[in-house]
Amino acid sequence: MMTDPISDMLTRIRNAGMARHVEAACPCSKEKLAVARVLEKAGFISDVKVEAREGHAVIVLGIRYDKSGRAIIDGIRRVSKPSRRVYVDKDRIPRVRQGLGVAILSTSNGIVSDQEARERGVGGEVMCEVW
Repeated sequence: MMTDPISDMLTRIRNAGMARHVEAACPCSKEKLAVARVLEKAGFISDVKVEAREGHAVIVLGIRYDKSGRAIIDGIRRVSKPSRRVYVDKDRIPRVRQGLGVAILSTSNGIVSDQEARERGVGGEVMCEVW
């Protein structure tokens, strides 16, 4: 039984990057799809597709690499876990690596990046950090 599907998705992305895979696949949900769209918009992954594999919806994420062959995602960390939720207000949204990374927040306006949450003036649950 999987207790943290977001953490599972982040681990699949991290492992695919370290193994030099072209893409990573994980079971589909609305929450995971929203996180993947934020990562795509931030430029950490190249493509987000939803495919049907063996009768189930699967999110296929394109892993991006730089010219030397290293994955664009240098680090990825789950902040808020099922055992410990981390909430921030609009004035305490974290900056990841002085703005080079992105924090993904679950807000009342949906799942957004830290920059978008600051622009909208909303806080929420800090789901993960990517750099």
